[in-house]
Amino acid sequence: MRAAAQALGYSPSAVSQQITQLQREARVPLMTRVGRGIEPTPEGIALSRRIDGTLAELNGLKEFLRTMRAGQTATLSIGHFASIGTTWVPDILSALTTSHPEVRIELFVADSYDPQRKPRPDLQLLVLPPETPAPKGYTKHLLTDDPFMVAVPSDHPLHEKSEVSLAALANDDWIDNDAAGGTCRQIVLDSCAALGFQPSFRLQTPDYGTALELVARGLGITILPLLAAQKIPAGAAILPIAWPSPIRSIYALVRSLGQESSAAELALRTTQHIARMGSLGNASQAASRE
Repeated sequence: MRAAAQALGYSPSAVSQQITQLQREARVPLMTRVGRGIEPTPEGIALSRRIDGTLAELNGLKEFLRTMRAGQTATLSIGHFASIGTTWVPDILSALTTSHPEVRIELFVADSYDPQRKPRPDLQLLVLPPETPAPKGYTKHLLTDDPFMVAVPSDHPLHEKSEVSLAALANDDWIDNDAAGGTCRQIVLDSCAALGFQPSFRLQTPDYGTALELVARGLGITILPLLAAQKIPAGAAILPIAWPSPIRSIYALVRSLGQESSAAELALRTTQHIARMGSLGNASQAASRE
């Protein structure tokens, strides 16, 4: 009893009174005399363990409230489409984990916003038509316009051109690289339809990397966004598509929390910076080809 009082900064009599009061409220014996001292009963030990767990939860709740007051959340949910998973996402996470090591980050891959998803994403990166409104509870930020390129085999008649038109590819065998109904696929199909033709898809794979390998083997050509054309296998060449070229618009949807979230704000700022740098790099690549 004296040791407990000393550790807590109370007098022994104050600790004794608190135990007596707790025992009266519990209506079970919590302490028993053993020789000249006392020790907890089995009921006292069980209650002590339960109290320890409750106090730990309360301390965790206090920390959670502290991070919310600081404009932070305990968990940040970020959604992204597949083709930026190895380009933008690592830089976003590097910035977040450095500035907000206490925030747990959850990633998921999705091509569209799902209002039924739980938990709702704090930030989601999507390809959207410009006229699409932001979902309820979100703000919409244009990050960049990503032009489509054409990948052709290195022995293709057009492979040394500085740029090609979609119409010049109308009679080629095409390799599809998006799922049926995919946003990027529809952008390409709409551009072809505007020129009066429909692509002849010889092969289909919902994966840019596989499609590029098939192009390198001489099995056809494929249209893909510039952001997805980062690792070009030997045997394939990437060419810009002459204006008007298909373009996908990349947006960030940011959840409106009623107060600023410093982690979400940093994620958005980092993404906007990456998008700007990528746009400058794309412009430099286009200038060097000309």
